[in-house]
Amino acid sequence: MSGDTTKHSTVTMTFRIEEGIMDVLRSESEKREVSLNTMVNQILRRYAEWDMYEPKVGMIPIARPLVSALFEHMDEKEIVEIACKVGKNAVHDIALFMKTRMDLQSFLSWFEMRIKTSSIEFSHSRLANGRHTYVIKHDLGYNWSLYHKTLLELIFNEILQKRIDITITPTTMTLMFDE
Repeated sequence: MSGDTTKHSTVTMTFRIEEGIMDVLRSESEKREVSLNTMVNQILRRYAEWDMYEPKVGMIPIARPLVSALFEHMDEKEIVEIACKVGKNAVHDIALFMKTRMDLQSFLSWFEMRIKTSSIEFSHSRLANGRHTYVIKHDLGYNWSLYHKTLLELIFNEILQKRIDITITPTTMTLMFDE
């Protein structure tokens, strides 16, 4: 989950990398103001936690303008129906496959990774009393917010057995729940 400062044990490895690829990695690490080692670790982590699973679970990358247009042309009834009939089970199955269990911690870990890999901005805070707040800035329209609101309410209420409060706008979603 975000804010994870846990130190992980590391190993030292040697790889042969094409010179052109190395130049791109060096340049990108300088732009991001991170060490080359950190950059490579981020790339490998993303592959191990997300990219290697995408084809196995049937996920495909899709351009933001296309997602926005598809959701924009559906009415609210259709959006809710898709979230209920397809979305809930698909997300449950994908998260379960990728995390091997379906509890609050594993779902939140999966959900955060999904948001990051979709290039959607979010902030997450957890109060001492266990109250979580996520603010997600997506700019994909009201129907996208409605779909995810419906989907997340179903997952939290029916699968995780947790109450969740979700507020939506055409550009943001705010999620609040207790551990």
